[in-house]
Amino acid sequence: MITPHINSKKNDFSDLVLISGDPLRVQYIAKNYLVNVFQINTVRSMVGYTGKYKGRIISLMSHGIGMPSCCLYVSELIKFYKVKKIIRLGSCGSVREDIQLNDLIISTGACTDSKINRIRFLGHDFSAIPDFNMVYKLVVSAKNNKTLIKVGNFFSTDSFYFPQKKKYISLLKKYSISGIDMETAGLYSISAELNAKSVSICTVSDNIITGERLTIEEREASFNKMIHIALESVFIKGIVN
Repeated sequence: MITPHINSKKNDFSDLVLISGDPLRVQYIAKNYLVNVFQINTVRSMVGYTGKYKGRIISLMSHGIGMPSCCLYVSELIKFYKVKKIIRLGSCGSVREDIQLNDLIISTGACTDSKINRIRFLGHDFSAIPDFNMVYKLVVSAKNNKTLIKVGNFFSTDSFYFPQKKKYISLLKKYSISGIDMETAGLYSISAELNAKSVSICTVSDNIITGERLTIEEREASFNKMIHIALESVFIKGIVN
């Protein structure tokens, strides 16, 4: 065991890791998309796997719910396992009328109500943004797969059950926030601090205003689309150094 939370061997992880909050989603990807798969983590049921997709070695890792948990795993992956690129496959809510259930959104930035980035950035506001090439590759991958994809600003919150919900919704709509999740702002901050690259792509699973949400079956179908686009993006060449 190299860290208190990951019991993988030093070279078990690929330089590229797809992460997801839900361990069952990670298991699903490993079973249905990778070949020559072997499990590399079992601590606290945050499962990890390494296998091949079209000949490319890729690792998978679950990270739990919220920025503290996500940042913990991302930090350990980069610092102790030398991971260079991370793609987060998540779900998100939305308050915008032009964004529907099942839509795919790439987070081009992430606001937050958490203090986690300010604490690390000496009390200042950190601009939490993804790696441009990774965003570009996801967009091209979606286009190649004839899938409409959206890009926009996220709001990463520490609260699943919003206090003052009406005020929050009004504020997020005013600033045209595309997606609401609980991890992306932390992922981008840790990646920048530790000199790694990352991007977050999410499927819209909940409408915060109407209360509509995807069923388990609908989540599986739409998440398949997101997973495929993310995996295919690995083979696309970037456009900037």
